[in-house]
Amino acid sequence: MSVRFGVSPIAWANDDMPELGADTSVETILADAAQIGFSGVELGGRFPRDAGVLGPMLARERLALIGGWWSTRLLTRSVEDEIAAMAGHIALLKALGSTVFIAAETSNAVHGDRARPLAERPRLSDWAGFGAALNRLAAHCAGQGLAFAYHFHLGTVVEDQADVGRFIAATGSHVGFVVDTGHAALGGVDAARLIREHPQRVAHVHAKDVRPPVFERVRRERMSFLDGVLAGMFTAPGDGALNFAPVMAALAGIGYAGWVVIEAEQDPNLADPVEYGRLGLRTLRAAAEAAHA
Repeated sequence: MSVRFGVSPIAWANDDMPELGADTSVETILADAAQIGFSGVELGGRFPRDAGVLGPMLARERLALIGGWWSTRLLTRSVEDEIAAMAGHIALLKALGSTVFIAAETSNAVHGDRARPLAERPRLSDWAGFGAALNRLAAHCAGQGLAFAYHFHLGTVVEDQADVGRFIAATGSHVGFVVDTGHAALGGVDAARLIREHPQRVAHVHAKDVRPPVFERVRRERMSFLDGVLAGMFTAPGDGALNFAPVMAALAGIGYAGWVVIEAEQDPNLADPVEYGRLGLRTLRAAAEAAHA
């Protein structure tokens, strides 16, 4: 196994809360990511959507474009309409050499709404219909040369262990997922076990750490997901409660050779992205070396 380490720009500029990192330029994000030692970066909300513009910016810092989040609306529109809507996103990813398509169903999600408690997250009843739509969407992405990676996420219809089990049962093995260590831990999902039991599904990895006492407060006080972020329920690997050795060992065990992306949304005024990026990369490299990854 030979993983590549990348970073999400969310530590510098938060797409769901534009006021966080509002004055930080894309050029600064890319320069910082390269200076820390990352090999790639995920697509941020404020990144140019023109490959002719973004490509040279990435090349200047010798960074690969790993992929980028896409919000699906499969519960409110047809698969055909979804495919049409994401055509430009796919074209950009392909033009810049990305190999993974990251998606999450957000048509009724609460993770981007500070007015709604995380506890009010949506529940799904028609798993068969949702699974059939994802099967078709993943097949389309595969035809475009992109691995489909579904991101189970707090505040959405696929959040906890029961949801993940239903998701797996309702979809084919070509429907991969993002193993996000932070969302897994807070959703009651054992990330290392998930990797070991479903190796063919592991299309992408997000590595973030968690602060359980903050999350308990979020649940106790019925706070929103975004208020939980502001309170510090997530952090970079090495600064929270998670042990990354089992995850890296599980990835080594299945021969994973994709990206491991540090993605820890925090307030950049309180958590310097460069400092925390360095800590995260150092933590993951040590865990990978111990796992012979």
